[in-house]
Amino acid sequence: MPLVTTTKMFADAYAGGYAIGAFNVNDMEIIQGIVQAGQALNAPLILQVSKGARAYANHTYLVKLVEAALEVTGLPIALHLDHGPDFATCKSCIDGGFSSVMIDGSHLPYEENVAETKKVVEYAHAHGVVVEGELGQLAGVEDDVNVSAEDASYTKPEQVQDFVARTGVDSLAIAIGTSHGAFKFKPGTKPQLRFDILREVAQRLPGFPIVLHGASSVPQEFVAQIKQYGGAMDDAIGIPEDMLREAAKMAVCKINIDSDLRLAMTAALRRHLTENPGHFDPRQYLSPARNAIQAMVEHKIENVLGCAGKA
Repeated sequence: MPLVTTTKMFADAYAGGYAIGAFNVNDMEIIQGIVQAGQALNAPLILQVSKGARAYANHTYLVKLVEAALEVTGLPIALHLDHGPDFATCKSCIDGGFSSVMIDGSHLPYEENVAETKKVVEYAHAHGVVVEGELGQLAGVEDDVNVSAEDASYTKPEQVQDFVARTGVDSLAIAIGTSHGAFKFKPGTKPQLRFDILREVAQRLPGFPIVLHGASSVPQEFVAQIKQYGGAMDDAIGIPEDMLREAAKMAVCKINIDSDLRLAMTAALRRHLTENPGHFDPRQYLSPARNAIQAMVEHKIENVLGCAGKA
């Protein structure tokens, strides 16, 4: 089965009141863990690659690993560029076999964001690839994305119709209170999503797929495990999963998941190496890490996304 675009995925998700998980991938074990979860629950998947992942693992290696996942599972899988910083990066991924790209012009002045996004859309659509744009800036750090709380901004609903009409994007990432990374809020604060903004965006763009970035909701057991086995880290406070599930029942068709996977994998690695100090075979310590990825993705599919059985 070849790679698919997100067009049908999102249409089905919007109609069905669920979301598709977009899981960041960096190596074989992460890909295997994700697709094994998708296969176990018969769920569609978006495997997404950041600029940092391409630099780490090499574009060609990642594409071939995803192609292997397609052959092994037969699942509908889209390969997506996460936070494409410019036209050149997006073009490279389009030419290199991706079925979906994101151009992140959210840091630019509005008119420049429109112009850069439209340029990517025109090239992508000519090559059968879909495009995600972004309005509003999320705070936090993820790979090359680093936005301070002071510079973060909510999406302005009054801009979305103009932006979509002028750029031709196929989906839109908006800022409603999520943020990149695991450590989102100060202890004692209660995370809140701006459902009022989401509702207004949905009213202005009926039937149009919305995307949430920075939506990690890290189970504290993984943070505790990392600390228990020698990791120095702060408590991770994420978005409550019931809020994300509510968003998925509305217009949100794609939810990005990355930090949760990193923490689950790191916790499993630390635990295994601490309990088995003599192990030096990567197969011995990467197997439980891969299993932790699978368990986390299955949890997200069933409890946050609602897309089990939708492949």
